[in-house]
Amino acid sequence: MMVSGLDNTAVQWIKEKGLKWALAPAALVILYIFFGIFGRNFFSYSTMVNIIDAAYYIGFISIGVTFVIITGGIDLSVGTVMMCAAIVGGTAYKSWGVPMWASLLIIIAVGIAFGFFNGLMVSRLKLPPFIVTLGTMMISMGIGSIVSNVQSATFPTRASADGWFKNMFKIIGEEGLTIPTGAFILIGIAVVSHVILSNTKMGRYVYAIGSNKEAARLSGVNVKKWEMMAYVVAGTCAGIGGISYAAIYTTVLPAQGQGFELFAIAGAVIGGTSLSGGVGTIFGTVIGVLIMSVLSIGLPAMDLQSHYQTFFTGVVVIGAVLLDMYRIRKASEVKVPTPADKYREDMERQIQRMREDLASRKAEGRTEDARELEAEIGARQKEMKKRYASMRAEQKRELARVHAEERASEREFREILEKRTGGKAQSEE
Repeated sequence: MMVSGLDNTAVQWIKEKGLKWALAPAALVILYIFFGIFGRNFFSYSTMVNIIDAAYYIGFISIGVTFVIITGGIDLSVGTVMMCAAIVGGTAYKSWGVPMWASLLIIIAVGIAFGFFNGLMVSRLKLPPFIVTLGTMMISMGIGSIVSNVQSATFPTRASADGWFKNMFKIIGEEGLTIPTGAFILIGIAVVSHVILSNTKMGRYVYAIGSNKEAARLSGVNVKKWEMMAYVVAGTCAGIGGISYAAIYTTVLPAQGQGFELFAIAGAVIGGTSLSGGVGTIFGTVIGVLIMSVLSIGLPAMDLQSHYQTFFTGVVVIGAVLLDMYRIRKASEVKVPTPADKYREDMERQIQRMREDLASRKAEGRTEDARELEAEIGARQKEMKKRYASMRAEQKRELARVHAEERASEREFREILEKRTGGKAQSEE
């Protein structure tokens, strides 16, 4: 009885949620195997390092934007905020003589400041998130250019004394062995974010706001505070992403970052975060980012240009959104059990009771009685399948008949209406 109940529960969970959460990891594995078979030298350690390198900064801002999307909002500024923060920090180090450790703190502080600004505009002034973050996107691009005087910000090389922070994201040994240490930072940030969303008051309130903001407010949730905190988290992650970008690429150009927010949102959506709010996981977002990283490295391995990544990423995003819409539509459907459904439920309950009786007979050693009951269970199952199929077929025929009558009534109504309209027009002539 216990095993059967667990099996039914597991099947139900897979139907409702398991398939959705399994799609992104399955897609990642399939893509990796596909590029490994058809790409050049894809199954190599250096390729793996390149995939992880490509996931750093997009991964950090995707984690941040996941918080915002779960609240039902959107943040179009995370990409340009990340680059603006890196520009300001690099300029502080290069032109203002600020120590490297302080420059890194400045990068995070700039990201937090923009996140606080976005949260303030959305939660307190009730401005649409799309418009606010679109404006912040342009503001951050402008501030980066103003602070740097439209010049690039160059961070110290790995060989210099102040290049120590690059080892936080990649260690290159004397023999050229590369260790992507930034993967541990990305995993660490993902784990902390997951804990916040799953096991803290902030996480519960973030999900509640995204599911139904008014219901959350009436339940006593400080919606303004926690909605703003989601944007602050996004800004903080943008600052961390700015540090990772500087560590990997060294030179940061002004007015850069536009378009990164689309990859961040795509990573979250591919990973199962619903644009309607209230649904999403951090680890799903990380999987979505890795899918895009595999695409960005795998397509050149097949001698395809990098802009194919944009095309395929768009296709994957549309597929993920369609899946999310299907899930929402199924969840909102009011299911009225039909006579066939009620019959099957009743029969399944009877068969379940018979299986329990069968287990007890076997335990008591009543072998002959158990065989008879087993045969009866098999007969009941066959009868149920046959009768259920017959009732379903009858329901379909009845439904088709009702639809045919409705169409006939509509045609008859149109004919009457056309006659009356035509007669009226003739009388007016």
